[in-house]
Amino acid sequence: MSLIKSISGIRGTIGGKAGEGLTPVDVVKFTSAYGAWVLENTGNPKIVIGRDARLSGEMISKLVSATLQGMGIHVIDLGLSTTPTVEFAVPLEKAGGGIILTASHNPIQWNALKLLNSKGEFISDLEGKDILDKAEKENFSFAEVKKIGEYTVIDDYIDRHIQHVLDLELVDKDAIAARNFKVVVDAVNSTGGIAVPKLLRALGVTEIEEMYCTPDGHFPHNPEPLPENLRDISHKLEKGSFDLGIVVDPDVDRLAFINEDGSAFGEEYTLVAVADYVLSKTKGNTVSNLSSTRALKDVTERHEGTYTAAAVGEVNVVNQMKAVNAVIGGEGNGGIIYPASHYGRDALVGIGLFLTHLANFGKTISRLRATYPNYYISKNKIELTPEINVDKILLDIKEKYKKQPINDIDGVKIEFEKEWVHLRKSNTEPIIRIYSESESEATAEHLAKKIMQDIKEIVNESLI
Repeated sequence: MSLIKSISGIRGTIGGKAGEGLTPVDVVKFTSAYGAWVLENTGNPKIVIGRDARLSGEMISKLVSATLQGMGIHVIDLGLSTTPTVEFAVPLEKAGGGIILTASHNPIQWNALKLLNSKGEFISDLEGKDILDKAEKENFSFAEVKKIGEYTVIDDYIDRHIQHVLDLELVDKDAIAARNFKVVVDAVNSTGGIAVPKLLRALGVTEIEEMYCTPDGHFPHNPEPLPENLRDISHKLEKGSFDLGIVVDPDVDRLAFINEDGSAFGEEYTLVAVADYVLSKTKGNTVSNLSSTRALKDVTERHEGTYTAAAVGEVNVVNQMKAVNAVIGGEGNGGIIYPASHYGRDALVGIGLFLTHLANFGKTISRLRATYPNYYISKNKIELTPEINVDKILLDIKEKYKKQPINDIDGVKIEFEKEWVHLRKSNTEPIIRIYSESESEATAEHLAKKIMQDIKEIVNESLI
């Protein structure tokens, strides 16, 4: 059993002993701490909740709702929803915060409480630490019987969210409808199975093949939208009867596309393509995290904008986007953040913008992909023994490559001519994660192996 407490919320596997998994005891404890934080910091006794379709969702939702009511908080329950829909709803409901019940791309046995502020954005590092402290000290109390909170269900927020996408200035429903796209959707049997086909029909797409769109929580494959997990939809497209495939994760904040021939568009290139379209209409800057493809930088500079890298993590990307007034940003895992909509990763907004771009492009999705710089990212990790000082290793690597441009806001990222390598330590294990990118897959792998060898030499020297 696993229970991971982080500044952005709590996630864990269902079952086991309290404190060792995401048990009802743990759900109540951390929900109470969050509720106390909302009341203390906003004075607003209203919280929006929503969940993905995983099997434990209904149970967790009932626990969260009852706990918040017990604190005198009015619960607005969106039911089966998406992460961006809850983010969208919080400010519209004038709530003090929101809780999304989803473990995102994690497997079926996981669930989580993702915590939002009153803007519908993920809480900050400092706010998260305050909530964890309240949970640890059980610094919360409950309401008297006559002050128990109310409970309200609003079940049309996905429809409102879809209308919001249609109303965005850069989403062109008529252009999309005119292309008569034939689309396959893989929603991994979660809430994307509700939202994505509805959105496509609202955009004028009439030929939709729904794969795994029954929101029953029985994930038919690993729910992370990576090419190795998407063989079924790829095989469907290989037959040549469709224009593209659309894939989302269980809570619909990550977006990936499959080309008309069954090949992967590449989750790293979801943001690149959407940014290319947005920048062609709205001049401005972009942001992604340090481990995302440099293709976004290339596209941004082609449109005479400025690209900035942020530390890994959605809240860090959002903060950097606000700092540089970015018009588009996100993460290379298929996360689109479009400030003209809201500051959260949103696959529905991404679909509206991407399909408009593809419709205006007028050719196939694979031809669109070919217009972008071709980079390859290699992802590796080194597991070290607990007594090894990971921070010192990163400092030694930084010293070794000090003649190269280095970014150390989140681990160590070393820039080369057309390559980069990014080293990050795990917060929970003695592991260094190593991401490298190059125009050549072999070069990206070689660069990663070179850095891994450097680390091994540093470790060996420290043991002498």
